[in-house]
Parts: sequence; structure tokens; C-alpha cells
Amino acid sequence: MLDRVQGHFVGGQRISSDGRSTPIFNPATGKEIGRVAFATRAEVDAAVGAAKSALPAWSKTGLQYRSALMLELRDATKSAYGDIVDVIVQELGKTIADARAEVDRTLDVLAQASSVGNWFGSAVSPSVSAGVDAQELRFPIGVVAGISPFNFPIMVPTIQCALSIACGNTFVMKPSERVPTACAILADLFKASGFPDGVFNVVNGDREVVDRLLEHPDVAGITFVGSTPTAQYIHKVGVANGKRVQAFGGGKNHMIVLPDADLDVAADAAVSAAYGAAGQRCLAISVVVVVGDIGGSLVEKIASRLPSIKMGNPKREGVQLGPVISGESRARMTQIVQTSVEQGATLVVDGTGRMNEEGWFVSPTLVDNVRPGMAAHTIEIFGPVLSVIRVRTFDEAMQVVAEHPLGNGAAIFTRDGGAAKRFVDEVQAGHVGVNIPIPFPSFFHGSGGWKDSSFGESKLFGPGALTFCTRSKTVTTRWPDITASKIDVGFPSTK
Repeated sequence: MLDRVQGHFVGGQRISSDGRSTPIFNPATGKEIGRVAFATRAEVDAAVGAAKSALPAWSKTGLQYRSALMLELRDATKSAYGDIVDVIVQELGKTIADARAEVDRTLDVLAQASSVGNWFGSAVSPSVSAGVDAQELRFPIGVVAGISPFNFPIMVPTIQCALSIACGNTFVMKPSERVPTACAILADLFKASGFPDGVFNVVNGDREVVDRLLEHPDVAGITFVGSTPTAQYIHKVGVANGKRVQAFGGGKNHMIVLPDADLDVAADAAVSAAYGAAGQRCLAISVVVVVGDIGGSLVEKIASRLPSIKMGNPKREGVQLGPVISGESRARMTQIVQTSVEQGATLVVDGTGRMNEEGWFVSPTLVDNVRPGMAAHTIEIFGPVLSVIRVRTFDEAMQVVAEHPLGNGAAIFTRDGGAAKRFVDEVQAGHVGVNIPIPFPSFFHGSGGWKDSSFGESKLFGPGALTFCTRSKTVTTRWPDITASKIDVGFPSTK
């Protein structure tokens, strides 16, 4: 049973807090459903201290043992599936189907983390000289702090912590104060799965908590997912304090549609990628760049699909579009759309009006004749608003993508293999889709944006994430020709 006032999880125990607190809202009703406590400086220090105390023993456990515990955690998460889905629907306003998909992906994350032993190894060069061998050895970096966004309350925190912990680090998580309960459940699951106390800790809070983690001398690494301004700040301050930092920011994801594309397929893809999860995905398509004379036809096809999207309370089965996270977010989206129309854009479908007296809903909104420099193109809206830019040539389309400061994801729809190959080679984005609107990679491959969508050289997951989770030593050895042995009839342990 979770607490009405969400506290923290430190050293294997839930703790209450005497510090500040803030309401937790249900975005579908706009009503308060609980509160979350903000950790004090002393409570943050206690969480870091618990992680530091657990580090020596945890880092020395066997890799196979840690992998096995990850599988236990996966099984425990699967058992708590329904509870996690309910929390995501209630605190974030995701539809039931989208919440289930997020938990499914979380199970994939844990399965991938459990396989770390298959790709943890590093290079060995025997006999680099007569009797001399060389090799690289990986070691955990220490205590890692994760700062996670609101839009994936269980998946992103799990991505941030699972591989790091599997590599022998210990962890302090600060979830979004808007959606804290999923991480509270995750903490309980870590304990129930047999992880030692202090390996995974949770502190809730706002910027004061973040700043303490950034300056804390016992925190070795910071992993962040959120907006670009905050990512820039965290990277700058974290590096200045001697931390290893990966900070993933926002995206303004473009989908180029060439004249040879199947327009019905492209329209379906644009609608799915722009309006799913109320547009609150970091890889949501927010801009369609239409090449040639197909703009009118494509916009008409997109607009014709919007009335069929079922919007309403996400607790109801069959609802496809729930609310946005807050009233402030809704007001911000409305202002961006209004400003863009004043700048010369055409409002084809207006969903920014209030649906009813309850909840923070924005129905699908479509803005045509957007130009670079307009608010709808410059700003990451992070809501169910799709902008259309019309250009004459493929080169112009590529220029639109290249000149935007954000480079998280980009996609192209075409039957032309040559154009697709050039797009893949030249587009300035870290996630690239060819006839796929949301290029979210499998966990076997790396994830991270380009330009101002990412700060730091490591990846969020996949083998490239090892560069963040571990540090290496290159060891060169020569041994004298002396052997030593002993009898040990016991079965080798992985611990």
C-alpha cells in the first residue's frame, strides 16, 4: 500500500519527510489525488550515503549474480503490472493501452540489463610482446543519480538505473514530482527482488534536490532526461563539479514526405506519431515537411483522420487520447498555436479549446503553412499539435531539419532508396526512421539525440551506455614462469 503523501526510499526503507510538499494531480480531472514530499538536504545526503555504503559490497558481487537479480526484478515488475498501469493512467493521464505498452517496454529494459554479461567484456590482446599481454577491464563508476521526466514514469527511470546497477554501481533516483508513485513501486520491487539495501534509493523534490545531487561530492555520475534548457544546465553544473554527465534534452522531430510516398500510409503515420500519448513523447513527430505539390492532399488526409480519434478519460478502454500533464502545459500550447497563426500559419483543426470543465485536454490540432522561425516550429510544444511545412525540393526539406537546433529524431517517407540512403547519411538527428514515424530503437542499440537534444558522449541504453556506466583500465602484464595451485572441490560461485 503506497502512502497518501509520497515520501522517499532510502537504504531499503520508506521514509516520510518534514520538508516541503506539492500536490499530485490527476490530469484527466484536474483534481488533487495526493501529495509528494520534497526531500531536505539532509535526506538527499542520507540517500547518497546509503548508496555509498552499499557500493563496495555490491560492486564486488559477480556479474552473473547481478544479472540474475535483474531477472528477479523483471518477474516482480511483471507481477505488479496492473498496479503500475493504474498509477501511470491516474498520475500522467496516459491511456490504458499506452500505459501497458510502457510497462511492456520496461520489462524489455530489465531483460536487456540482465544480459549485460554478454557485452560487458572488453578487448584482450595476448602476446603484444614476448610474454606480455594487454587487456581492458571495466569497473563501476560509483554512486549514480538519475533525474527522470514525467512522460515515462516507469520506463525511463528503469532505463536510467537498470544497466548502471547491473554494472555494479549504486543509484539515487529523483523522479518527476508530477508522477512519483511509479518509482515508489519500483523501489519496493527492488527490495522484494533481493537487491541489498542502499543499491537503489529514491528522493523526491524539485530543483533544490537536483542541485544538491549535482554538487554532492559522493555522486560520481548524473543521468538526466527532460527539456533542453534543463539538460544544458545539468550538464554544465555537473561537469563543473567533476561528475560524469549524460543529459538528454528535447526534440523537434521532423517527418519528410516525398512526392512518391503513399500518402495514406504517410497520413496514418503522421497522425499516430503526432497524437499518440497526447504528443508527450520525446520522439513524437511534431513537424511534417511536405515536398512538392502533395501538400494539400496530405493535409486533407491528415485532417480527415482526426475526428475519429477518441478523446476522453484515459481510464476508459478504447480511449486513444488523454489529457496533457497540466493546465500550464495546455495554456502554453494554446499560446504557441495562437502566436503561429498571428505569424501567418493556417489553423486547419483547432483543438486548443477546453473540452469540458474538468481535466487538461487538448484535442488534435493541425497547423498548416508553418515556416521556420514561427513559434510552432521553433518551440518544442510537447502536446497533440502537428505543424506542416511545405517546401519545393528535397534539399529544402533537409535544410529545414538541419537548421533546427534540436536533433533528437527524424523520419522520411518515400519509395526512393537513393533518397532514403542520402537522408540516413546526412540528416542531423540521433534517431532516424525510414518509413517509420517513431524511430525508437530496440534496447540492443544505442539511444541519444544530436545537437541540442543531447549533452555528453554516451548513450542512454544499449552497448554505448557502458561508456557512461563504467570506466576502464588498460592492464599490461608479464608473469614469471611460476605456477601455484590449491585443491578446491567446491562448485564455483558467481557471487
